[in-house]
Amino acid sequence: MEKKKKKPNQPTKSKPDPDPDIWAFVIGRGTKSAFLCISLFAVVVRLAVAIHPYSGAATPPKFGDYEAQRHWMEITINLPVKEWYRNSSTNDLTYWGLDYPPLTAYQSYLHGLLLKFFDPVSVSLFTSRGYESYIGKLLMRWTVLSSDLLIFFPAVLYFVTAYYSKKQIGEKSSMAWHIAIILLNPCLILIDHGHFQYNSISLGLTIAAVAAIFSDRDLFGSVLFSLALNHKQMSSYYAPAFFGYLLGKCLRRRNPVFEISKLGLVVLGTFAIVWSPYIYSADASLEVLSRLAPFERGIYEDYVANFWCTTSVLMKWKRLFTTQSLKLLSLAATISTFLPSTIQLILLPTKQSFLYGLLNCSFSFYLFSFQVHEKSILLPLLPASLLAVEEPFIFRWLVYYALLSMFPLLRRDDLVLPYIALYGLFVLLYYAPGRRMDKRETNFLGSTLQSLLLASSLILHIIYMTVTPPEKYPFLFEAIIMLFCFSQFVLISVYSNSKQWALSKHIQVDIEKKSL
Repeated sequence: MEKKKKKPNQPTKSKPDPDPDIWAFVIGRGTKSAFLCISLFAVVVRLAVAIHPYSGAATPPKFGDYEAQRHWMEITINLPVKEWYRNSSTNDLTYWGLDYPPLTAYQSYLHGLLLKFFDPVSVSLFTSRGYESYIGKLLMRWTVLSSDLLIFFPAVLYFVTAYYSKKQIGEKSSMAWHIAIILLNPCLILIDHGHFQYNSISLGLTIAAVAAIFSDRDLFGSVLFSLALNHKQMSSYYAPAFFGYLLGKCLRRRNPVFEISKLGLVVLGTFAIVWSPYIYSADASLEVLSRLAPFERGIYEDYVANFWCTTSVLMKWKRLFTTQSLKLLSLAATISTFLPSTIQLILLPTKQSFLYGLLNCSFSFYLFSFQVHEKSILLPLLPASLLAVEEPFIFRWLVYYALLSMFPLLRRDDLVLPYIALYGLFVLLYYAPGRRMDKRETNFLGSTLQSLLLASSLILHIIYMTVTPPEKYPFLFEAIIMLFCFSQFVLISVYSNSKQWALSKHIQVDIEKKSL
């Protein structure tokens, strides 16, 4: 029989098109173009949040974090560098004395120069306390935004470039989504551009350090992380992970002692440069160090979703133990919980393990270290955002409860409206078409559990906003929120630690030796 010829104009049958991948479309225009577009939107979001109130607005006598940052500019502009951390008649350390490392003081000095040029009254010694003029607030907000643009944004570009450099073309379609998720992290925006802080500097330096290490530029990464440590001492949450990973790499090279010595000299050299105004005497160095460890405040303040504060409902730690005993307990608990992750990194220093190690070690510090604040949840959130493509479910889970844990703080700052807006924006970004769905988000058990937890979170939000607590227990709702969030953080930490150790079963150490 004669075969039927296909007519030339007859359309061929094709498979239905998959769901549109807007992220692949965006990244298809080029990495830099995609980054620029997302960055512009991220800047607009930051500006929108910045028009709202901030910590301590019009609440004398000490106001809040906004006044602390402004006061540091006042001190650094008007006093010699050797007196910045010294209590005196011109620098009353009980009124927002500097309590961060020298790099924060230098940053305050540079920002103070800007304020002094445009609005000298805002940083005049003594008379500027509580200063809240329109131009002063505008300049202060711009210092935060400029810190983002100069440090955090370039660091994110550096990271995604390094992270996706060796990935297949198909895997790079998630790059634009990854950029958006990091730059539009609602917790960071609300704290820095709403509440008012400069976390983007230390976090940006940390991201850049991770990117440098992903690019096999370990010495440069060590310099960057040392700078992060010298900006905020809370960056030490990541120190065990950096130590374990870099040590593991050095031990697998031909001359381990030489490699370790190089890293040590780079770290010591960076610290020496930053601390140069204070290392001329032991007393001067101790003056700074004593400000970085405020043990007199107790093991916790306010209501933070960590172990000590949560268990204090049943166990009154501050009454039963001295500060010295609590310091030792806290140290032992923190070390014992981050040690397994650090050991795994020494045994198997892979880049994937390194990201999990950053998350696990930072959680150990958040949950068990001395004097943790609500805002410290930003530290585990950073590595979770870097892992967002591999662990989207865990990242979303952590963001939801990090937001809830900070809600009492943000409500006090009158930031409920931007809180709701950024919460909604995060949900829209997370579920944007084209993103690979996690299996735990689609199965019945996972989706049911998510729904129950989200419903509980929503109920807690509503109760906290509308119901007056009993007079006998004025902080009842804060305690419930704290307990709920703590339980979720523990579950995430347990999962992340188990996931890091599970990597050892699938990756051969010999293969890693060859790649190094």
